[in-house]
Amino acid sequence: MTDFVRTNEDNFADLPDFPYEPNYHTWQDLRMHYVDEGPRDGPVMLLLHGMPTWAFLYRNMIPELTAAGYRCIAPDHMGFGRSDKPTDIHWYTIARHTEILTSLLVDLDLTSITLVCQDWGGPTGLAQAATMPERFDHLVIMNTWLHHPEYEYSPAITQWNEGWQPGGRFDRKEPDLGLLLLMSSGLMSPEDFGAAFVERKDTGLSGAALDMYRGFSAPYKGIPDEGYNGMRRFPLSIPLDSYNNGNGAAQTHHYRTLLGWDKSCQFIWGCRDDVFTEAWGRTWAERMNARFDPIEDAGHFPQNTHGEQLVELILTGSENG
Repeated sequence: MTDFVRTNEDNFADLPDFPYEPNYHTWQDLRMHYVDEGPRDGPVMLLLHGMPTWAFLYRNMIPELTAAGYRCIAPDHMGFGRSDKPTDIHWYTIARHTEILTSLLVDLDLTSITLVCQDWGGPTGLAQAATMPERFDHLVIMNTWLHHPEYEYSPAITQWNEGWQPGGRFDRKEPDLGLLLLMSSGLMSPEDFGAAFVERKDTGLSGAALDMYRGFSAPYKGIPDEGYNGMRRFPLSIPLDSYNNGNGAAQTHHYRTLLGWDKSCQFIWGCRDDVFTEAWGRTWAERMNARFDPIEDAGHFPQNTHGEQLVELILTGSENG
């Protein structure tokens, strides 16, 4: 049996702009949470999150996408959101995350899929399009990557990885990563983030900042430290120094496969992202002969700050693809 922790359901009560009933997919002896909203016979919008977020990241996009006739499926990776959280850090590999996502798509028999992926949602989600292209109609690629030997990792990625190594900035008990989303969205200064995250000072959150923090911290409030291991493992799975755990060979295969993608595809990029830079996004889009939509004032998590604009771009991109 897998040892895991499960977040108390009370943590998810009355979250702002997130009224959705939970759905669960069983994988082995664990359960994976996913949002399933919109017409069951509509085309699918598969909304994938990365680190350190969960389906709450898409709260500002789901209502408009369902209103446009899409069935929105937004799963939480194991270790995140409402999904179960295995306690053994070595349980987590990118290959396993990918396998579990495949099982969800197959068990729900999802077709006519528009994939919306960002951060680690890229390697896990684009793997699905590369291996099951018949299920996908349109790709929306945002602020992500697929490993391949020629890829040059940015200094920000290297620093992020180093921060999770022993003795690094994020190598601490029960890291309060909901604060990171506040800083990235401009609702908390780097100085206040440091005080709150490192020194655990009360910053007196209120209004929109408190609402956002409640949503992104809900999955880990009250759980033991080993329940954070899914979050810890993602930065330590970057193939720059963890090739096997990051499924580097498979990522390279998926990257090269998708360079020959012959269906519609678009890139939407937060241009203020220093992790996955605008230059990289434009290069990748050119290699795939895809449309590139820059959002000049968005950072690494455009879903969190520019949801309505993203929906507009996605809908026009899928129509014109």
